[in-house]
Amino acid sequence: MAFERALPGTLSSRDPVVFARGDEVAEVWLNRPERLNATTEAMVHMFNDALDEVEKRPPRALLVAGVGRAFCAGRDLSEANPEEEDAEGILAELYNPLLLRLATLETITVAAAHGAVLGTGLGLALSCDLVITSTTSRWGSPFGRIGAVLDSGGHYFFSNLGIARAFGLILLGELLDGRGAFEQGLVSRVVDDVEFDEEVSRWVSRVAQGPTQAFLASKRILNEARVPALTKILSMEAKEQGLCATTGDYRSGIRAFVAHQDPLFTGR
Repeated sequence: MAFERALPGTLSSRDPVVFARGDEVAEVWLNRPERLNATTEAMVHMFNDALDEVEKRPPRALLVAGVGRAFCAGRDLSEANPEEEDAEGILAELYNPLLLRLATLETITVAAAHGAVLGTGLGLALSCDLVITSTTSRWGSPFGRIGAVLDSGGHYFFSNLGIARAFGLILLGELLDGRGAFEQGLVSRVVDDVEFDEEVSRWVSRVAQGPTQAFLASKRILNEARVPALTKILSMEAKEQGLCATTGDYRSGIRAFVAHQDPLFTGR
């Protein structure tokens, strides 16, 4: 599957985040396909720069998508320093503001999420208003496998599936395929891989040609309940991640993940 809806020539850019816009539709592309679009601090700043442009002249629809085999496999932990980094600050000051900004943007957003949709990728996709995915996509945040606390709003999104299912996804590190994500209410629509490109284009066009102000009014109404809850969960995740980062399991898990090894957890 090679989804490339952006304006001609745009995706030839080597920038890790690419912004493109037409008359009615704007697009933000995660563009590190060699790393499954795993995010870095620089990418977060570039994503915010793209949203600055969106806010200057709001399009009728914004597409958020990933180049290559995945939407986003999460934060690039190869740049992590578990011995010294401020895990709480990274979330509270870098990632969480981006997720909330995307959720409250005065533009209808459509996430085209294929392949890996994990960690930060999960948060980015589910902060959008409409989420379309492919049947072979993989959804989840198996942070327990690296000794970390689920973040990027994962506790909020998973709790909407019911507490029992949320615990299964969080504690057991389970992943959902695209159809499972749809059946359990995480995403708006799932389509077969061969139909993905066409269906995304159809959805984006449908949003861009619809009653924009009525759509935005509905977004504001729905956000009355969503945003306060998401904000609280993001804050709690950041705080708990900061505490977790002081444990040996966290440091061991991050190091093992980067080295492609199995972690050894001691419970401390």
